[in-house]
Amino acid sequence: MTIRQDNRLLDGAPMVPVPCRQCGTRVQVRKSSWHQTSIQWDTEAMDACLERRASSPGAGPNGGHFTACEALRESIRQAVLDGDVPVPDDRYGAAPAQ
Repeated sequence: MTIRQDNRLLDGAPMVPVPCRQCGTRVQVRKSSWHQTSIQWDTEAMDACLERRASSPGAGPNGGHFTACEALRESIRQAVLDGDVPVPDDRYGAAPAQ
């Protein structure tokens, strides 16, 4: 079986580390547009995230009811507004209000 390389990440902004302003964990983030964000969690980040740890273990995907960390979401939003996470030109959507 041949595994085809995924070239989608080669054509856009690179993944950049973003720390959570609440717990300090770091994830890798990439914006494809104002409305789309890719986040890569490693094991250390998953273990350190306070909201992830507070979710109920054993139920649902990701081992709990965890769907997103609001503190990390706000940290990413602020990193974008500060220019730390680049956002490619988005022809179909506007920048979020500051």
